[in-house]
Amino acid sequence: MALADSVPGVSGGTIAFLLGFYDQFIGSIDDLLRGSLEKKKQALVFLLKLGIGWACGMVMAVLVLTSVFESNIYAISSMFIGFILFAVPIVVKEEKEALQEKPGAALFALIGAAVVCAITYFNPVSGGSSMDLEQMDLQLGVYVFLAGAIAISAMVLPGISGSTLLLIMGLYLPVITAIKDILHFDFGAFPTVFLFGCGILAGIFSVVKLIRKALERFRPQTIYLIIGLMAGSIYAVIKGPETLDTPQEALSMGTFNILFFVIGGAVILGLQKLKDVRET
Repeated sequence: MALADSVPGVSGGTIAFLLGFYDQFIGSIDDLLRGSLEKKKQALVFLLKLGIGWACGMVMAVLVLTSVFESNIYAISSMFIGFILFAVPIVVKEEKEALQEKPGAALFALIGAAVVCAITYFNPVSGGSSMDLEQMDLQLGVYVFLAGAIAISAMVLPGISGSTLLLIMGLYLPVITAIKDILHFDFGAFPTVFLFGCGILAGIFSVVKLIRKALERFRPQTIYLIIGLMAGSIYAVIKGPETLDTPQEALSMGTFNILFFVIGGAVILGLQKLKDVRET
């Protein structure tokens, strides 16, 4: 989940969904915040196991990604598209009954795709460099806080990656670099990481209950919306190179890397196979 969360493409929530424990994941977070004492204990044990693995994966991703992301953007973007295109049919298959229950709710898929494409298209930093976080002021601090809340909401929801949203907002590389600096005991980036972390906590508190209720009461509509968000994120990944520190052309057929696309698809299929093995 952390590896997915750390790169623009598929959210960690999608990985949880593909491996069959997404409802338990959302339920555990909600129970930890609002459940009975017994439910809090069960949720804490589950989330601790998940959290340790997530933290290890995120540290590994941050230490490696900043050195390879920009120099290999087209190969990595091709892999992300492989993640998404292979993940969507699996989500449809896993939720076949819910989707067939209300086929008219397919409109929500169009809404989800339109939202992501609109955010990407009207992105104010598209075609420009990432934001400079070295001169932190009140306005920029609020922006980083809100970005953290929005990003974690996307990371929890199995659809568009929170990192894709950070890429759209021009904060992906600055935030990843700030976290990397902290890991190397350079605390000059502490204000950025602190404000971003506070935004993450605020986002978790506000969105988890909403997602749980949506999945319980409006599951077909929610799944269609998730599928739309995932499909729309392909456009965000294609436009992603334009938001780098040194802007590059959007992904095209000429820069598309079929090998990394296949690798991305193989990873998703492997995760699905892992789920099937775990359930037998």
